[in-house]
Amino acid sequence: MSAVNRKGARTNPSWKTRFWAVVKYELLWNIRKKKFLGMLVVAFALATLSLALAPILSNMIGEPLSQNPDYVVSSGAGIGGLGLFLFAVVTVMNSISGEFESGTIVPLLTKPVSRTMVFLGKLFAAFITLLSAYAVLFIYMTIGGTIVYGPQNNLHLVPLTLLGSILSTFVWIAIVLAIGSISKSSLIAALGAFGIFIALFISAPIISMFSDQARILTYVPGSGASGYIIGLGQQTQYTPGMSASTGTDNIAANLINYVLHPSAEVTFFKIGGFSAQQLSWTPLYAEPLSLVLLRSIIVAATYILVFLFISWYAFKRAQILE
Repeated sequence: MSAVNRKGARTNPSWKTRFWAVVKYELLWNIRKKKFLGMLVVAFALATLSLALAPILSNMIGEPLSQNPDYVVSSGAGIGGLGLFLFAVVTVMNSISGEFESGTIVPLLTKPVSRTMVFLGKLFAAFITLLSAYAVLFIYMTIGGTIVYGPQNNLHLVPLTLLGSILSTFVWIAIVLAIGSISKSSLIAALGAFGIFIALFISAPIISMFSDQARILTYVPGSGASGYIIGLGQQTQYTPGMSASTGTDNIAANLINYVLHPSAEVTFFKIGGFSAQQLSWTPLYAEPLSLVLLRSIIVAATYILVFLFISWYAFKRAQILE
């Protein structure tokens, strides 16, 4: 990475040149990861299945498929909370820990780069990787949704869905990086993050539906508390399908709902009882959708900054030769 000036003295390249060298190094690492390529294939397979399922079922029952002009915007490219988590894991589970496991951290740090530059370069490479993968996936879903469900509305909002999904994914990326930087083990990074995800995935719906403490889910990563949007036009009652969640995994959906319905409110319920005909729902509280969205973004940003700082500090202080 060094250069020779006109007088024959060796000079270090600029900060920008060294930084982009780290980014290219990490991007090549990501491209070589079979797990990430496999995850991308699985994501496209699931997206294709979600597009093909409705026409298949419609053909089986002999009824024409009705058009859905809001499919692309409402589907969020079919990623979902689990998809966001898996993309985060396969993208960065061995970004830092893998360097220690393979021993490549030693030759890497012999280059004229600081650990902070290496950390930032890897982080930026993860952003580029996610942006590229999500952009291709969203374009695929947009084209497929138009073919299957007819002309689509509000396609100008798709970039908001893309940015919201990246922000949600980076919450899990920060957590995975922190665990990997502390443990120096890719396996522990993946299993530790998976344990956190599963614990929240199981407990969040239970707390949301059966307790009075749904507000605490506002401040944890994941799906959060589930509610229903009201206040659309003259509507004042619960509308099936118009759901919203407080968690960091739902920033993209909340962004779209807020742009389309800026004055809407989200009402949160719990199951109040069971009867032979139906469930009894008890309202807990209501909040403006704008507050739900703003708070989820702040909570996500806080988690990202805190866990990235932990990851950077652990990487900065890690002993190379042990």
